[in-house]
Amino acid sequence: MAVLGLRLAVLRAGRALIGIVAVLGVCLVAQTPPVAAGVVLAERGHVRSAVVVSVEHGDQTGDGDDRYLCSVTDRDGDPLGVPIWRGCGPATRPGDALAVVYDPEGRVPPRGLAGDVAEWGPLRGLATTAVALVAASALAVVRSFRLRAATHR
Repeated sequence: MAVLGLRLAVLRAGRALIGIVAVLGVCLVAQTPPVAAGVVLAERGHVRSAVVVSVEHGDQTGDGDDRYLCSVTDRDGDPLGVPIWRGCGPATRPGDALAVVYDPEGRVPPRGLAGDVAEWGPLRGLATTAVALVAASALAVVRSFRLRAATHR
């Protein structure tokens, strides 16, 4: 992203457009890892039952969204190592079983299962951000050539 911003600065694309491209690039970089993990779990994930060990309640996100976090173990009693929030709610108690989807290769952490494994909303959001980044970059490049042509007259 830094290279793209530097290239647009060299082309004199304008600070506002460079800023927009930089913000969209940072958003794309921040969105990609969780979306990629979701796609991996949707494509090759396996669903299994996990046992709830403890349940924590609180404002975990800082935006007023109450979340319940469950610590879970697999069938052998080994902790999964990550708190599960999907499928964990106010009625969940220690000893309950939760459906968890996991990657058999262990490349992404397991997630709780609430509904369908394939959640395409985040993938659509990622695609929208990528399209916006390409459009803003193209606009910045086109604007830079128009400005140079106007100043050479």
